[in-house]
Amino acid sequence: MIPQDRLFQITQRFQYLEAAMSDGSSDIAALAKEYSDLKPVVEQIDSYMALVDGLAEAQAMLDDPDMAELAREEVQSLKEALPGAEAALQITLLPKDAADARPAMLEIRPGTGGDEAALFAADLFRMYVRYAEGRGWKVEVIEEQATELGGIKEVVAHITGQNVFARMKYESGVHRVQRVPSTESGGRIHTSAATVAVLPEAEEVDIEIKTNDIRIDTMRSSGAGGQHVNTTDSAVRITHLPTGLVVTSSEKSQHRNREIAMQVLRARLYDLERNRVDSERSADRAAQVGSGDRSERIRTYNFPQGRMTDHRINLTLYKLDQVMQGDLDEVVDALTADAQARMMAEMNT
Repeated sequence: MIPQDRLFQITQRFQYLEAAMSDGSSDIAALAKEYSDLKPVVEQIDSYMALVDGLAEAQAMLDDPDMAELAREEVQSLKEALPGAEAALQITLLPKDAADARPAMLEIRPGTGGDEAALFAADLFRMYVRYAEGRGWKVEVIEEQATELGGIKEVVAHITGQNVFARMKYESGVHRVQRVPSTESGGRIHTSAATVAVLPEAEEVDIEIKTNDIRIDTMRSSGAGGQHVNTTDSAVRITHLPTGLVVTSSEKSQHRNREIAMQVLRARLYDLERNRVDSERSADRAAQVGSGDRSERIRTYNFPQGRMTDHRINLTLYKLDQVMQGDLDEVVDALTADAQARMMAEMNT
């Protein structure tokens, strides 16, 4: 049973925010953000309390001979509905990841497997682009290095939209593929891998990057040859000296490249800080879903069997074609539900 006083406090806070915004408070932006975050929680509280109050009223009517039969049916119906409403409310009361609503940086690099790994990395990127398109998100490629066979050595993309990081954060880790490569003449199945990193976008207020902590180098952008070769030193490489992180951007505008490179650097530093805090909270962090551990093998894509298996939650789907076309909601929903169940279990221990 959820403590009633806790629900009352949340409702009271929501009503205060509503009144403060109506009075034209000077801190309207912060109030509006908190109000927006609390609104779905309060709506869930109202639904839950309506069932609780309805059950109490129906039980009171059991003593009335004229209403007893109808009251028994009502009591039974409300008792059946209550557990589901309570579970839904408990989920909305779970601590929120402050980064869930943020845009994200997606980084994909081939792992073991040579050319096939690079081709698989390109397949993964197309999968995420299609997923983003289906959700109405915008994908902006920041850095991409292609191979001659159509694979990618590295791709960094900026994804904006509603709840991007919340839906994408469980994708970080090693993705393994088992299939017959297009370069394989003997028909043998090869295993290769690619690494995916999803980082929440960081604001300047989140991460302070001191001028003395970075080295900025300019260099000639590489192109496809001929008229596409950039003959000016517009590409930018930024090295963060304290951590050794290196970020490059190769757009045509040097000014824009600095902006992009700093944006990516902030995201990586913000991710490092989030990981440090999470590690301090839980020594068992590496075993958690969505830990962001890039060395953790999280998923296998078996093309001969048409199977995708997520090893963290033992989920297997025989719909690999649809998954590679960006049909990821079933996987993401299952991972989200598992993470929520873990959090609820931790709160109840």
